[in-house]
Amino acid sequence: MLSVSDRTKSLPARSPAAGGGGVSRLRPVLLIAVVIAVLALWPSISPNAYMLSAGVIVLNYAVFATGWNIMGGFTGYISLGHAAFFGLGSYGTALLVIHTGMNWLLATLVAALATAVLTIPVGFAALRVRGSSFVIVTIALVLVLQLLFQSWSTVTGGSAGLVVPRPFPDMLRPEHHRTFFYIFLALLAVTLLAWTLIDRSRFGASLKSVREDEDKAESLGAPTGKLKLVAFVISAFFVAVAGGFYALWFGDLDPIFQFDIVLGSTVVLMALLGGVRFLFGPLLGAVVVGSALEYFVLNYGDTQFHLIATGLLLGLVVLFLPDGVLTGAAQLVRRLGPQSSSIREVSAEELRQQQEATTTTTKEAGDGRG
Repeated sequence: MLSVSDRTKSLPARSPAAGGGGVSRLRPVLLIAVVIAVLALWPSISPNAYMLSAGVIVLNYAVFATGWNIMGGFTGYISLGHAAFFGLGSYGTALLVIHTGMNWLLATLVAALATAVLTIPVGFAALRVRGSSFVIVTIALVLVLQLLFQSWSTVTGGSAGLVVPRPFPDMLRPEHHRTFFYIFLALLAVTLLAWTLIDRSRFGASLKSVREDEDKAESLGAPTGKLKLVAFVISAFFVAVAGGFYALWFGDLDPIFQFDIVLGSTVVLMALLGGVRFLFGPLLGAVVVGSALEYFVLNYGDTQFHLIATGLLLGLVVLFLPDGVLTGAAQLVRRLGPQSSSIREVSAEELRQQQEATTTTTKEAGDGRG
């Protein structure tokens, strides 16, 4: 009889060329395509223009949360200050369109690149600290920019707001919502693909080592400072693009909202709720929390009930689902499913047959010797 090790050695190795490796690499891309195709159905089934606009807001949240997850999910650094990059992308895009007449798409990309460049010195300073100190630094960044843009009224419009020219002035409002829904959907697909590429790269593996044990990663020679900075800049870029598209869609900017610490906290809640270690975790969180916020604002807009509900949900997630809904669901499935065993279970009939076969073999061997 072959031992377990002998049976294992006798099995032919399955190469990636046989199909398993290629399918495994393509699976996230196929999943992204399926999810994007399903979401693309929303404009055709939404009952009215308001629900369509709510879909645009949810997609904006999804891009924001997925972009945040490039930093927060891979490195474990919880930033409440990504609203700063959202606001810089919004105002940068608006000011370029207003004062230079630049194409709206080019203006968005230029503003996002400029935000990424500005993030480099900010990252050098902020990423020198960890834990709660890092969180405080990111909060301070948002508050400083909020005060700056509110006081610089000659350029930003201050509290009076800044009106952004619409990129499609001939469109009616429903068509405007529909067009930007697909624009945000395309941006979400690009952001999800970027997250997937990082997740499956050596760079992503290094970022995960920072998340799991930064001191150990440093002792093994990993350039943790550079790794965190690159992730910070990439994350800021995608968030800034989301901010630029939001400015073009909404058409009216206010520093109080664009640089809102509550907005940054809400996006963190979305990512944590879905699960920062999953590709679609931030998207799931954005759909759940974004839809709930729209419901609360629509029905309780005269109160601050939506802020109370957001705070309670954040507390519940941190206490009971710190790794997200998808992680909890996966653990529940493993708990309820059949338990794997390193030793194969044998039925009574199989055991009897094995014993008879062993006895027969022993008798034949004895007869042969006689």
